[in-house]
Amino acid sequence: MEALLLGGGKAERLGDAAQGLPKPLVPVGEIPLAGYTVARLVECGVTRVIVACRAGDEDAYFQALSGLGAEIDAVGETEPLGRGGGLRLAASRRQEDGPVLALNGDELLDVDFRALLAEHEASGAAATVVVTQVRSPFGVVQVEEDDTITGFREAPVLDDWVNSGVYVLGEEALALLPEKGDHEQSTFPQLANDGKLRAHRHRGVWLTVNTPKDLRRATEFMEQHPGWRPQRQLA
Repeated sequence: MEALLLGGGKAERLGDAAQGLPKPLVPVGEIPLAGYTVARLVECGVTRVIVACRAGDEDAYFQALSGLGAEIDAVGETEPLGRGGGLRLAASRRQEDGPVLALNGDELLDVDFRALLAEHEASGAAATVVVTQVRSPFGVVQVEEDDTITGFREAPVLDDWVNSGVYVLGEEALALLPEKGDHEQSTFPQLANDGKLRAHRHRGVWLTVNTPKDLRRATEFMEQHPGWRPQRQLA
C-alpha cells in the first residue's frame, strides 16, 4: 500500500528553530516530524511513501525517513505547485491503483488509518477528509440577544470542524487534482457540490507545528508520550 506525503513546507515561521531544514524534517524529540507519520503509516500496512518536496530536497527526505519500514520515493517540484499540485505530482509516481492515503508532512495525528480506509471504502465517496475540532485560544463570553452576559468559558473546544490535512483520495479525486494550486479551493469544493466528499471525524491528537511555540509543545508531548516513538530505527 502507498501513501502520498506533502513535504514542501519552508518552515519560514519556525525561523532558526528549523535549523535550515524543510519543516517535515525538523526534529521533534530527535525524530524528524514526518518520521512519526511514516511510522504510523507503516503500522497500518503502508510499504511505500511518495513525498512531494522542493527540488534539491529529495536526498534529505530519503536519508531522514529511510529505515522506518517503508520505501521512500521523494519527487522534487522544479517550481512551486501548491498543495494540490504537489499531491498530483506525487500521485504520478504511484505503482498501484485504488484509494490512497494523502497527508501533510508537518502535523502529528493519531488517526486510525485502517478505520479511515475502511470507512472510505464503505461510503463509496470520491474522497474522505479527516476533520477535527480545535480549542479556542481565547476565553469565550456567552452573550444573550439583549447583550446580557450570562457566563464565560475558558478556551473551549469550538463546535465547528476543520480540515486536519489527512485524506483518502480515490481515482476520481486524484484525476481532479490541479496541476498547480490548492485542492481545497478546487477539487474538494467540486466534489462537495457533487455530493462525493465525506468527512471522518477525529477526536484524538492533532498537533500542528508552525511556530517555535508549536515546536516546543510538540517536543513536550513526545517526551510525555514515549509510545509515539517509532519502533524501527531511522537510517
